[in-house]
Amino acid sequence: MDEKDIRILKAIAAEGINSPDKLQEATGIPKSTIHYRLNQLREEGILENDIMDMNLEKIGLSITLISEVWAEFKEGYHDRVGEKLADIEGVNQVYFTMGDTDFVVISHVTSRQMVESLVEDYEAIDEIRRTSSKFVITTVKDEPRPINDFEFETLEEALTDD
Repeated sequence: MDEKDIRILKAIAAEGINSPDKLQEATGIPKSTIHYRLNQLREEGILENDIMDMNLEKIGLSITLISEVWAEFKEGYHDRVGEKLADIEGVNQVYFTMGDTDFVVISHVTSRQMVESLVEDYEAIDEIRRTSSKFVITTVKDEPRPINDFEFETLEEALTDD
């Protein structure tokens, strides 16, 4: 990656745009270069799709549930249990973690009834010993594009080959 790639990625993240015309306006990089760079970023797996952001609250998925999950330790358990958790309807993110908790699971649901159903599904997995779930009261920050949390110069220094 180089400075142009980072400028393109920052514009995509900050503006939520994926149109080469709009990226040219935002970055000053020629449209032909943007086309080429976007294709390269896709081929490298850096850009995966063109999904637009959605307001989950307006859709009705207004409850964010954060669950800590403790599982029975066995060889390869993190893969097996992680996949079982990920397959549960309503689970959006699953993280295998270090420390006291084995997994952190994030879900966006519509009701307390859905929360109860999710927790029952977690606990139906044989390897799971216990869970602890929390409702989010207020979302202070939810940046869907973590690249927005860095200054351009920081990214350039950390990510370029120079």
